[in-house]
Amino acid sequence: MATELRPRGRPAGLNGDDLLAVAREVFLQRGYRGASMDEVARRARISKASLYREHASKSALYAAVVHHWTLAGRDAMRPALERLRASGDLRRGLVDLAETMRAGILSPPVVAMRRLVTAEAREQPEVAATYLEESWNTNIGRLAEALRALADSGRLRIEDPASAAEQFTWLVIGAPLNARMLGGDGSATGVDAAVDLFLAGYRANA
Repeated sequence: MATELRPRGRPAGLNGDDLLAVAREVFLQRGYRGASMDEVARRARISKASLYREHASKSALYAAVVHHWTLAGRDAMRPALERLRASGDLRRGLVDLAETMRAGILSPPVVAMRRLVTAEAREQPEVAATYLEESWNTNIGRLAEALRALADSGRLRIEDPASAAEQFTWLVIGAPLNARMLGGDGSATGVDAAVDLFLAGYRANA
């Protein structure tokens, strides 16, 4: 039986999510101003015309990259939040959540995207607003829902879950995130002290 041979040639070019992943690499390596549509097209193995058909400009491509990134990461905390709601040990559940938050928010890819968006926030405020709303604010909102559920069950005493969620987040990641954004290694002590401070203000029997 004859074996059908596939013709050799250049691998198929990238599009959709794969194209956005390549573009993200270029933006992170070059910065927005240093990135070019030519380089994105070359790395994606497509013509520049094909790239422009999918994304009409560099700014449109950048906006798509940021939007795709935020959507991909918006459920990262959901498993830890579900564990927190189900945990029989409130402090242990909050520690687990805090460690998950630090691992995610301080990871090199997340910090790199945050730096990129921050650097372009003045020139492209609509993209920064998308990042803030779809990533940060969405996760704060989901944490607030979990804290509200814990308050409704009598385990916490919280009148404003949204404010409590912001406070918990900054207690946990504020100092190390600030260090990472300014070029430090972001090393910090464990999350236990942050959780204990939060519980001192919000535990139901405090």
